Amino acid sequence: MVGFAGFFYFLLIFISLVLVLRFLSKTSLLQIFIKSWQSLIDRFHVYQFYKIPQFNEHFQENQLYRKISLYLNSLPSIEDSDFTNLFSGSKSNDIFFQHDANHSVVHDTFFRAKVSWTNQKSSQPNGIRSFVLKINKSDKRRVFRQYFQHILTVADEVEQRNKEIKLYMNLSTENERWRSVPFTHPATFDTVVMDAELKNKVRSDLENFLKSKQYYHRLGRVWKRSFLLYGPSGTGKTSFIAAMARFLSYDVYDIDMSKVYDDSDLKMLLLQTTSKSLIVVEDLDRFLMDKSTAVSLSGLLNFMDGIVSSCGEERVLVFTMNGKDQVDQLVMRPGRVDVHIQFPLCDFSAFKSLASTYLGVKEHKLFPQVEEIFQSGGSLSPAEIGEIMISNRSSPSRALKSVISALQTNAESVKGVNKVAQALTNSSSGRSVDESGEPGAVFCRESVHTVREFRKLYGLLRLGSRRKEEPLDSSSADKDGSLHAVKG
Repeated sequence: MVGFAGFFYFLLIFISLVLVLRFLSKTSLLQIFIKSWQSLIDRFHVYQFYKIPQFNEHFQENQLYRKISLYLNSLPSIEDSDFTNLFSGSKSNDIFFQHDANHSVVHDTFFRAKVSWTNQKSSQPNGIRSFVLKINKSDKRRVFRQYFQHILTVADEVEQRNKEIKLYMNLSTENERWRSVPFTHPATFDTVVMDAELKNKVRSDLENFLKSKQYYHRLGRVWKRSFLLYGPSGTGKTSFIAAMARFLSYDVYDIDMSKVYDDSDLKMLLLQTTSKSLIVVEDLDRFLMDKSTAVSLSGLLNFMDGIVSSCGEERVLVFTMNGKDQVDQLVMRPGRVDVHIQFPLCDFSAFKSLASTYLGVKEHKLFPQVEEIFQSGGSLSPAEIGEIMISNRSSPSRALKSVISALQTNAESVKGVNKVAQALTNSSSGRSVDESGEPGAVFCRESVHTVREFRKLYGLLRLGSRRKEEPLDSSSADKDGSLHAVKG
């Protein structure tokens, strides 16, 4: 009887304990107790801690930090961490796990050594993040080096398996200057409409660059290459940048100059880019003409080929402009810009390439009429012609007729403006036009202003419609080292 009563009391105590533990778990007191216990153990120096910051003292990315992140996200235990982020994969039914930088503790085991990883944010104004490794001192002496070698090996395998190009954009926030998204632009060298010979030269130039590390070092030069892509809007410059990134398998860093605080900030952005990257600054001519910008010309030149630019290698810099005639030649010299590639408006040869790509048409009875309009001065950008073809892709004949109509409208408008401008020019040349109000002045100040505006418009139209037929040779064509595309 006594034994039964003792068993009953023991059972009652056990049930009470279970209920208490359940209550504690629901109120998070159990977690607080466990963490306090762990903290007490840590005070006796049973464990050793290692911090791996995201950036070094020069604010360059710590590659070990990135590899640890890849490794931790590949662990099965990531699913069991306190907080885990879920993301959809490239396929609609794919789900993958990623550790939460603000909360999660990830546990790992290597040769019976149990370790844990946390991600912490510095309390300093820069807010740099760091991974913190917690490992038992006895295990540290036994497996430390082998464990990190294992991390690097797995990270490289994951990177190769999941290789995707990323697009990085600079933000205006101080704590996080770069944010990345997958780079999904589908353009390749096969889809870019460009003179075939020029395209092959650019491809060959990039292939040689990839193999030239020792050659550059032997010359005492930083292993980098810079390109200038210039031409009117819609001529394919952005698509060509995407094709370069795909060909090189380089991440793209797109620098928005309006979000750069000053010269020092521009240098810092460059330091935080990685090797094997394509660094892009679009519309450089607009930036140079904007006198209110926070970055000086000197700061830009240092960015292009100063001391800071030598702090990283295996980079390709790409600048785009609508036109380079008004740009300071200090910016254009070799070393700052190595290769110049012109992207002109569409001509008949480029039109045929577009018709083949967009409509699947290699020959058509309307082609001679299109060629005649091109020869008479009509012209559109490849983007404009491509959009017309996309809108009418179900009927190639309708698409070609729409292109012809657009080209004729363009040619007539150019001729009309040219006639007006010529008449105004002839009129003003036969009379005395003087803003100072001297005798013999025929036009008032407003009239003189109108004439000048017409001349500016006329000059812009002439610039946009003129056709440049420049030879291509293995020495990159003209005397400034330019490669000129003569087809859209």
